[in-house]
Parts: sequence; C-alpha cells; structure tokens
Amino acid sequence: MRRAILSRAFRIGSSATAGLLVAGVLVGLSATPAPAADGSVLHKSAQNVTHPNAGTASHGDVINWVVDYTDNGSATPATATVTDPISGATGAQTYVPGSLKVPPGWSPSWSTDGTTFQGSDSGAATTAVRATTSSARQGGTNLSADLLPPLQSVSTATGGDGFTPVLYRADGKVEAWNLFHHSNAPAAVAVCTDLSTGQACSGGPWPKPINAAAGPLGSGNTSDLGTTTTEEFVRDPDRAGVVYYPAFAATTVGVACLDLGARANCGYWPLIDRGGSPSRVNNIGGLVEQGGNLYGVVSTGQVLCLSMASRTPCAGQPYAAVVPPNGDQTSTTRNEYFGSMVTVNGKVFISSSPTSSSTGAHPPAIGCFDPDTDASCAGWTTPHDIGLSGSYTYNVYAGYDTGGHADRVCATVTTPAMRSACFDFGGAAVAAPTEFDGLSSGAQAFSPNTVTTPDGHLRSYFGIWGGSITGAAVCHDWTAGGACAGFPLPATHPGVNGGQTRDYGYAYDTTSGCLFGLGDAGVLFSMDPGTATTPCLHSGADVKVTPSRFYCDGGSGHVQGYQNARLENIDVSHVDLAASTATVTDDDGTTIATPSFAPDGTIDLSGISVSAHPTIEVSTHLVLKNGGDFTGTNHPALVVTYRGDAPQVCFQTKVGDTCTVTGVSNTATGSDATGDLTSNRVDLAIAPGASCTPHVTVDKEICASTLGATCGHGGSGPWVKQTPGGLLGLLGTAYWRITVTNNGPVDAAKVTLNDHTESSCESAAGKFTLAVNQTKRFYCSTFLLVLPLKNTVTASFVPANSPPGTSPTTTDPSSAVACGVLCVLTK
Repeated sequence: MRRAILSRAFRIGSSATAGLLVAGVLVGLSATPAPAADGSVLHKSAQNVTHPNAGTASHGDVINWVVDYTDNGSATPATATVTDPISGATGAQTYVPGSLKVPPGWSPSWSTDGTTFQGSDSGAATTAVRATTSSARQGGTNLSADLLPPLQSVSTATGGDGFTPVLYRADGKVEAWNLFHHSNAPAAVAVCTDLSTGQACSGGPWPKPINAAAGPLGSGNTSDLGTTTTEEFVRDPDRAGVVYYPAFAATTVGVACLDLGARANCGYWPLIDRGGSPSRVNNIGGLVEQGGNLYGVVSTGQVLCLSMASRTPCAGQPYAAVVPPNGDQTSTTRNEYFGSMVTVNGKVFISSSPTSSSTGAHPPAIGCFDPDTDASCAGWTTPHDIGLSGSYTYNVYAGYDTGGHADRVCATVTTPAMRSACFDFGGAAVAAPTEFDGLSSGAQAFSPNTVTTPDGHLRSYFGIWGGSITGAAVCHDWTAGGACAGFPLPATHPGVNGGQTRDYGYAYDTTSGCLFGLGDAGVLFSMDPGTATTPCLHSGADVKVTPSRFYCDGGSGHVQGYQNARLENIDVSHVDLAASTATVTDDDGTTIATPSFAPDGTIDLSGISVSAHPTIEVSTHLVLKNGGDFTGTNHPALVVTYRGDAPQVCFQTKVGDTCTVTGVSNTATGSDATGDLTSNRVDLAIAPGASCTPHVTVDKEICASTLGATCGHGGSGPWVKQTPGGLLGLLGTAYWRITVTNNGPVDAAKVTLNDHTESSCESAAGKFTLAVNQTKRFYCSTFLLVLPLKNTVTASFVPANSPPGTSPTTTDPSSAVACGVLCVLTK
C-alpha cells in the first residue's frame, strides 16, 4: 500500500466537500468532476503533522498539504506546472517557511501575491507555492539529463587568455570554468562556458571580477585580486562546487576561493606579505593539495600552506625555500613565477625557473617539500637541475611504471630544445618520456592532465605551443611505456581557429570521455583522447536517482523497483552501441553493475534492488557515429525510470489560533501537455479548543399569573422561580419559560433541552443553533395533578464545527417550583 494500513477514519465537514482522516492522512473528497481519462491528474490530501493520530485538526496544528501528480501525457518531455494557492493565507493558515518540497528535476517558487512567483522562499508572507519542470514525462517516475553534445570550438569571453579549464557537473549542468592568468586587478577574469550549448553560461556578461570578500560574482573590471601564471585549481572534497586558486592582493599573496555552483567568491586567505629584500615576494606559483592542506610557492622559493577544513594558515608557514628563487627581484612589484607544483608519493614537488628577473643565476630545477617534516625531502636537500641555465620550465608532473604506480617526478624544459628529465623519489635520475625530444625550439610544455581512458590506459596529455608550433597536444602512455598509439605527435588542431590554439592544458570529462582544451588564443574546444580529432564525437550523461525523494507525505511503499534507462531524442543508429558503455554505481560510488545497451538504446535496471540500493547513479559513455542529432531545438537525453506511485509536491501551513478560524481548505491547479488541471478540494474543519468552547447558560422560570394570556409565548408573566402558595390550587396548569443564552466566544451547535419532567419543553425547543451573544426563549406547560412540583432543565450542545462524534457539553441545571395548598402548609 502507498500509505499506512487503514486503521481508523473520521468524516470531516459537509458531505459535499468533506475530508477523510486515514491513519493520520487527511484525504480530500472531490467536489469537482473527475478529469478526463486521458488527462493528467492532480490529487490533493493532507496530514496533521502536530497530531498525526487525531481525528481532526485544531488551532495551531501544522498541516502537510500533499498533491500527487499523475502525468498521463506522452513520453516526450514537456513543461508541467503545479500551483497551490494557500486559501486564507496569513490568517486562517500561514505557510511554514522552508516546507515546500518538490520532486527531483522540478523547481520550486513562492509568491506573496498569488500571481508573481520568485525562486526564493518568501517565508510566512507566502500566499501561493508552485513547482515547475520542463521535462515532465509520462508517469513522472523518471529523471533525466541532457547528453553532452560534441563541442565545436568556442571563443570564450575575451579580455585575457584562459589558461586551463576546470569542469563542473551538477544539477544537470556541464560547465567549463577558467580564469585569465597573469592578470592584475581590477581586470575581470572569471569565465563560464555552458558545454551543453557551447555558449557563455547564463548570468553574464562574462568575464566577471574576482574579489577577496565572499559574495556573488559581480560585473565589470572591479577585481581586487590578481592571478598568477600557473592558475592551478584545487577542488574541496567536502564542499561541492568549491575550488581554490592562487591569487594575490595589493599587499599579500595567498589562496582564493570560487563557489562554482553559487557563482560566487567564497573568500581569500593571505599567507605572506608581498615585498622583502634582497629576495622579494612578487608572486605565487601553483597550488596543490596534500593531506587536507593547500600548498603554494612564492618567488622567494618559500612554501605556503593553508588548511582547507579550517581555512587558516598552517602552523609555522611560510616554510623555508626548497627551490631557487624565481622572479624575486626587488626592482619590481610583480614578476611571474615560472614553474609549477604536483603532489605525488605524499610529497610536494615544485619546479622553478630562475630567469633574468631572479636574484642569482641557476638552471631550472625541481625541489621537494615533505609535509611531515615541513622541510626538504630526504634526498632533495639540494634541488635537482633539469636543464641548462637560460632554459625554463612551466611544468612538473608525476611519472608511472607500466602498472600505473607512481614512481618518479618529471619536468620538461624549453630553449634551446625541448627535453624532459625525471627523478625517482629518492632524487636519482631515471628515464624520462622522449616525446618532446626534437620538437620545435622555443615550444613550451605545460603541466599535463593524467587520466585513465576508457581502454584502461593511463595517459598524460600535455598542452604545448611556441616556436613554430601554434598549438598542439602531446600524449604519453604510461601503461604502454611510450607515445600514445593512434595519437599524432604532436597533435595539432587545424580545424580549431585555423590551428591557432596555443594550448595550455586540458580537462578530462569521465562521463563523455572527451578532453576539453583551452589556451592562449582563448578558444575552448573538444578533443578525442584516442585520436586527437576535434570535435570529440563522444557523449554521455550522469543521472542520480533516489526514488524516495519523489515523495513527501512520509508514507512507505511508494517505490516498487528500478525499471530502465533509455536514450531519448537520438537516433540509436547514430550511436555505436557496442562500443558505448554504462556504469551503475551506489551512492558511495561503488559499482553495482555495468549493463550493456539493448539494440533500442535501453538499459535494463530491473535486477537492481531498490531496498539494497535506495540511490543509484547511471553513467553512460557513448561513442557517436555523428553528431547530427544535437541541434538547437533537439536535445538528446538519458532518462532513468523507476516503478512507483505518482510523485508529490508538499508544503505545510500552521492553522490560525483565533476562534474565528473554523476550517481551512486547499485546492491545487496546474497544467501540462494534456491541458489545465484542477485537484479535488480538501476542506478541514477545525475542532474548537478549550478557549473556543461556547459559554451557554439556561434559566427555568414559572408564570406567577392565573391568566393564560400573560403566561404564553412572549407573555409578561410575571415570571418567577416559585409560584406563591395557593396560586394554582389543588389542580391547575403550570406555565414554564426557559431562557438559553450563549455568551461566546463561538457559536453553539446542536443545542437541545433536557427536561425529564415535562417533555413538551424539550419538543418546544427541538435542536437549534445559538450564535455568540444570542438568547432564545421557549415556552411550555404542565397540567398539575400533584403539587408542589419542581421542574429542572439543562441544555446540551457542541461547539460549532465540531467533528462527528464529538461528545456534547451540558450546562448547569436551572429549576422552578409550582406550588399549591401543600406549599402553604409546608411554610
């Protein structure tokens, strides 16, 4: 069952628009016609969060309003909207801030006027909520992500060259970010490119400034930070979408932070002052992570350190220099740091290229910093030279044996000729890659991106340019122990900006299996890691599905199992399904399955247990035969489907505390490909609390006149509590008057008189309602046979809007006495 076993039920409200409370779930009964059989359906229900097992709601209770959306449209993705106006908002009921829940793939919005909606929670002032998706599909129990199209070359927002890209995948977005390197404040330098469209990301114009203060990225040339020559990003493993980069301010150098998801600056932490003599801090080079700390190097060769967790400088930093000074002359306030950094074998390796802007002549060299001792590594007390004086390097990188185990550190120098040098971790010279030998003099190589490609080989991809090379990639296959098979050496890109790419480096997208390159020309492009062809004719998408997140009523049994994944809006004949792969992983990244594609492009997921794996991520890597299915109006996608109940939109309200609130209601509306939608209406009567119980009194009197005309309805009486002795004699008629008054604060309903002596008094009143401050009188009589006669009456009632089954309240009794001769004798 979708909800708890039906254990008890209570009818609330009128028969036309009543609600039903079933095991804590208030299910609305429709007062409107059912939708057409072929249309989508909205079904409204409610839950008492404050008193889950109560038979009705009370003042101050929190109600969870639930709308189930059954999508009966086609499998083609379409826009769907569910809108929930809050009837009596801010009076009869008030929206509970933060309570709106929408299914994955839907966007929430809030309104304070019922018409204009915004993307941020408007709190208790909210009068309507809304959920919207552009990818509603039949059934609704699915989630999708667009397949990444082959990226043609894109000229990124100009103003500087972008160095290397960093990829960001989240919430269906695939973006490439970069910072213009060697920039000075106030130049704007941050650029974001949407790889799904090949255009600048929304929220432009780009580039945007970078600033020390945390907050959204601004606009224009308003940076107060500058960037370095080797702008290396480090991702924060504990803060999704957060990356760190080396930066400098007016008087300091340190570490700065970007939140790619929020598109915001997230801080700057100075680590050393600029200046000094005779060796001067003019800049910072590189940035790497080891053991939860970020390490950088400055022009004096000193090592900087920042704790990522606490974002505070490490104890004792800056540490002593482990490489020769680089760009540290005192005659300038800024020089570039020529070199880079890499972590391998638990150590931080740093390259440095002393040039004419450095104090003292020294060949380019590699040094090693040991984070365990905060000093030079064993065997590296003296930096190891990697070239002749006058040559320089921009990189340093880890080397591996054919089994993929790191066993060396290397760097490539330029001028007068390119060559690489490597050392083992003890500092002894070892064999180096030879791919650079003999390449154009004046070409420079930058730090590589080292990845495991789909064929299982560990490869390093280097961006190079200079001399006669206007942009190219060099690939070294560590698994094969040599140049990458099938990959040109060097691999130029004649189809990208006429070959003018001036490559700095590449980012590898494990989902699509493509490399994305960027360089001094500011052109972003894709490259096949196996053949170096551009654009890269691979694609892919990741879809993470947690079926339980589609529901918000707290019920169980909504999900029956996983179903399948399928390719949508793509001709499967344009996909090499045999060469394409899929991986299904658990929430912690553990591989569950590696299913194959069926001929129709589907992947069977029915064998995966939803109880054992409540969250799965399906990743596809597609090898395309062509990219013709990716157009401006057609967007191929990966869709993952599970078997389960209709997804839900929920929000909560708090019932008003005033006694005038006697009920709340809710009706959802919406629209999708099948047309306009309206849910059933749920009306919840609010049971009055102790402070909202009517104060009813009853007064019984007898007529002290022998004239029937003055003792009847509206008669003047006189009316007394006891007739005078002898008035009625031995035989006669007693005329009674009963006055019932409601002093509030709410109406009294189902009022009846209880007069066991004279039933005509009860029938005269019948069952009636008594409004606040209202009085009603009833008249009746008794033919006396025996005197004296004492007649006592009470009134019973329930507060207005009480639920069925509410026990009535009875007033204090009131009596009157009819006297005859016996009354006289008893005096």
